[in-house]
Amino acid sequence: MTSTPILRTALIYGGVLTVVIAAVGSLLGYLVAGPNGLVSALIGAAITTVFMAFTAVSIIIAQRVTRDQPSIALFFGVILGFWMLKFVVFIVLVVLLRGASFLDPMVFFVAVLAAVIGSLVVDMLAYVRSRTPYVDVELPGPE
Repeated sequence: MTSTPILRTALIYGGVLTVVIAAVGSLLGYLVAGPNGLVSALIGAAITTVFMAFTAVSIIIAQRVTRDQPSIALFFGVILGFWMLKFVVFIVLVVLLRGASFLDPMVFFVAVLAAVIGSLVVDMLAYVRSRTPYVDVELPGPE
């Protein structure tokens, strides 16, 4: 069993989400804060893309690492390691962008918040709409 179809769907939906956040966010950001708002929304949308890709890559790598060993602890250890890496990268980006003159903090915050909520919805929709079997059972029947 593999989660590749779910991840592919999540990445496609995530790409659509990124384009929507970039378009709507940059328009609203420009109207609210001028060029700085536009840049802030585009940076928020770019961060969305990077972090959704981090999630998909972490699951793919965890599946490949544990392919020969059915160890759930190792699988979730890889996932947790990537989650911690994602957290550190996010903190570094926030610290680096904190004093940037080209960044409007409120527009950036709203774009990232919309991206986080949207990516959760995207992952949920990809999972719910997938038709991937999660059990492997042979049913009795005529043979």
